[in-house]
Amino acid sequence: MKQLRHHLRYATLALALSLCGFLAPFGSTFAAPATAAKSAASEPAQPAPVDLSDLTANSNAPRVEGNIAELQSLVQAGSLTELRATRNGSYGARLYFLAQEMLYYVALSQDARLWRVVKTQDAARAETIYAQFSRKSFELADGEIRRAQLQAQKALLDRVIAKSADRANRLTADLELAQQQDSQVSQRQQQLQAESAVLQTDKLEAERKLRTLQLQVEQLQKQTEAGLAPVSASPSR
Repeated sequence: MKQLRHHLRYATLALALSLCGFLAPFGSTFAAPATAAKSAASEPAQPAPVDLSDLTANSNAPRVEGNIAELQSLVQAGSLTELRATRNGSYGARLYFLAQEMLYYVALSQDARLWRVVKTQDAARAETIYAQFSRKSFELADGEIRRAQLQAQKALLDRVIAKSADRANRLTADLELAQQQDSQVSQRQQQLQAESAVLQTDKLEAERKLRTLQLQVEQLQKQTEAGLAPVSASPSR
């Protein structure tokens, strides 16, 4: 019996040792992340560097919006010195200088709203970017200027057309009145001609009657002068 217990105790110890060896790798695996997390927590996180000189930045990006808000705040506070300014149509370029920080702000705007802002400590780069923004404002304003010129030309043509149309309407009205008057005159002339023809006929008839009466009067006068009794005669018609 003692020998059986000895064998059982030996088998149990061997099984325990084998289990310890099997679980050892898993223990190191679970311990590694915890150690790494502890190490990471002990070191402060380093902020990612921010590029403030990207000329082609999208105005919708948070970084550029941050520069725009910063520039607006400085302008409102009167902390900046305006070194250069260009305006073409509704577009403009400006170069600002923050003396206490030796910083340059180059801004491209449209209708007094900041569109792109570049922040740099390099004076030469600031001048280069300002020149690029100035050219950009010139190019962008070209369409506006052309549109304004075309609008002015169209407005002038519209006024000339309106005046011409008004004159044409007045001339048309005058012509219609003249035509109506011509028609009335023509009708009047025709009426006068008809009346003249009737009067001419009446005149000829009256002249004929007059000549007949004159002949009768002459005959009666001769008879009277000759002492003869007047001969009754019915007047001719």
